[in-house]
Amino acid sequence: MNNNQKSDHDFAVVVPMANEEADFGVFTSALAGTLDRIQSGRVYMVVDKASKDRTLELCRELASKDRRFEVVWAEKDRHVVDAYMNGYRAAAKNGHEVIIEMDAGMSHDPRALPMFLRVLNEGNECAFGSRFINGGSIYNTNRYRTFLSRFGTTLSNVLLGTRLFDMTSGYQGFHLNVVKEFIEFPLRSTGHFYQTELRYLLRFKRYAEIPIHYRVPSPSISASSIRNSLSTLIYYFCKRITGHPASIK
Repeated sequence: MNNNQKSDHDFAVVVPMANEEADFGVFTSALAGTLDRIQSGRVYMVVDKASKDRTLELCRELASKDRRFEVVWAEKDRHVVDAYMNGYRAAAKNGHEVIIEMDAGMSHDPRALPMFLRVLNEGNECAFGSRFINGGSIYNTNRYRTFLSRFGTTLSNVLLGTRLFDMTSGYQGFHLNVVKEFIEFPLRSTGHFYQTELRYLLRFKRYAEIPIHYRVPSPSISASSIRNSLSTLIYYFCKRITGHPASIK
C-alpha cells in the first residue's frame, strides 16, 4: 500500500477541548457521524487546565464508549499552542499518515474532513482551510472580528511574502512527515497566530486551500493575543528583510 492510498484510511483529527460542555454532544455526534461515513479515523481530544467545566469528564466518557476517540490530558500546557502540539505529538506517535487539526464547538464543520483527505491524497503535503475563497464563509461574528481576520491575512502576505487567501484559519491538515518537522520547531506564537506562523514556515511545501465555513465562537480577541501576533509577525518580517528568512523545508 503506498502513502496516497494509506492517507485515505489512516488519519487522525486533533481537537483542543476547553470549556466545551455546552456544545460537546452536538460536536462529537457530528464528528462521529463523519467518521462513520468515511469508515476510518481517530480523534485526539486535548484537554488541559484551561478547561473549568465538565469537558474532561465528558471526553473520558466518550472515549470509554467509542474507541475512535482518545483523551490527551495535557496538564502542563502553558497556552493553546501547547495543546495543539500535544495533540499532534500523540497522533504522530501512533503513526497516522494524515493528521488534521480542527476546533471544537462546531467552529469547524466535521463534514469538511473528506475534502481535506482528498486534497492530501492528491499530492499535497498541506491542506489549509480558507474562509475567503469561493465557497468559504465566516459567520456568527461582527465587522471588527471579520476585519481583523482579513487584515491579518493581507498584512501577513505583504510582510512575509506569502500568497494565501486566508492566513489566519485553524482548520488544516498535513502528512505525517510535515508534522514530524514542525512539532520540533521552536514556534514563537502562544495564541492562534500560530496558524499564520505555521503557514509561513511551510510556504515551500506543496499545499492547497480548501473552502470552509467558520463559526466564530467569540466576537472579541484578547489584547495579549494581538500583542503576541504582532511581535511574532515583526520577528519573521525582520528575519526576511535581513536575508535570514525562517522556513520548514
